[in-house]
Amino acid sequence: MRIAIVGGGILGTAHADEAVRRGHEVIQLEREHEARGATVRNFGLVWVSGRAEFELEAALRSRQLWQDLASRVPEIGFRPAGSLTLLRTPEEVAVAEQTMARPDADVRGFALLDPEQVLAVNPALRGKYLAGLHCTLDGAVESRIALPAIRRQLAASGRYTFHSGTEAREVTSNSTGVHIRDDHGRTFDADLAIVCPGATLGGLARDLAGELPLRRVRLQMMQTAPLGEDLTTAIADGDSLRYYPGFAGTALDALKAAQPQAPTAEAHRMQLLCVQRLHGGLTIGDTHEYDEPFDFDVDEAPYQHLTGVVEELLGRTLPPIVKRWAGVYSQHLDPGELVHRGQPTDNVWVVAGPGGRGMTLGPALAEQTADQLGL
Repeated sequence: MRIAIVGGGILGTAHADEAVRRGHEVIQLEREHEARGATVRNFGLVWVSGRAEFELEAALRSRQLWQDLASRVPEIGFRPAGSLTLLRTPEEVAVAEQTMARPDADVRGFALLDPEQVLAVNPALRGKYLAGLHCTLDGAVESRIALPAIRRQLAASGRYTFHSGTEAREVTSNSTGVHIRDDHGRTFDADLAIVCPGATLGGLARDLAGELPLRRVRLQMMQTAPLGEDLTTAIADGDSLRYYPGFAGTALDALKAAQPQAPTAEAHRMQLLCVQRLHGGLTIGDTHEYDEPFDFDVDEAPYQHLTGVVEELLGRTLPPIVKRWAGVYSQHLDPGELVHRGQPTDNVWVVAGPGGRGMTLGPALAEQTADQLGL
C-alpha cells in the first residue's frame, strides 16, 4: 500500500517506520522543517517504572522495539541504563516497599537498594537519601536527534519520502483512496492516511474528527552544561511516586496524607525526572499545567526547586543551566486509554494523545495501529 503519515513527531515517525518495515510505501508530511513539539521537548525516557498494570505490557513491548530500532539505527542513542527513584523520607520508602511486594515487581525490573548499593549502581549520587528504587528496564534515547536518524534509515529503503515544511490542509477520501492537499497547493494520493497531530488539536485534526477526547498539558524543563562525570541511570525523586499510577496503594495514600509536597512543587504539580544526554548535560524537569490558556512565559520558581532537589541528591552543585523551555503534549481524557485512535472517514485514521508517554510507547502504539488496520 501507499500510506500517508501526517505529522513528524514520534507517533508519526514510529508509524512510518512500522509501515516501511511491513513492506509499504510511505510519504510523511511535517509542517515544520523538523518536529518542534513534545517529541523533542522531553527527556527521551523509555519509562517502564510506575506504569499502570493495563499499560505495562505496551511499555515492555515498546522498550523491546526501541532496542530493536537501535540495532538498525544506532544514532538514536538508546541506552538501557535503568533508573533510580531516590527516596528521602520513611513514607516514600514505604511506598517502594509496598511496590516491591507486588507480584509484578520482577517483571518491572525493580530492586530496592540501600544508599551503599545506590552508589555502586550510580556513583554520582553522593547526596542525601534513604534508599533508591532501581528499575533496570528503564532506558533513554536522544530525543533531539532520534527522528532525523530514523528518517535517514527509512529513506535508504527507497520506499519513504519525507516532506518537511509541508502542512496538510485538507484530507479527503473516496473509492479511489485518500487525497491530501497541502499549503503549497500540492496534492498527495495514498491508499490510507494516518494523522498524528500531537498537541495541535485544532485545524486539520478538528476538521477531520471534531473535538477529540483529549486535553493538553504544558510542562517546563531545563538542561545543564556537561556534568563532568557519568550519571549512569536516569533519576527521579519521591514526588514522582504521586504521578505514576503503578505506585498507587495504601502506602501512597499515607504518604500524601502525612507528607505534603513543597509549596512550589505542589503549586506546579511537580516531580523530578533527570537524565544525562550523550553530550554530558542533564535534562531536568518537570511541571504539569492543565488549565488553558497556557502562559507564554516560564516561571523561575520551579527551576530553583528542581535545582535544589538535584543538588541534594547529587551532593554537589549543578553545572550552569544552558537551556530552559516549555512544551505541550496531548493526553487522553480517559486515564484507562493509552491513546486516541479513531477513524473519522474511510481509510483515514487519527492517532493522538499518549499523554507524556509518546517516547515510551510510540513504537508499540504504531505496532498496535498496524495490527488493527491489517497492514
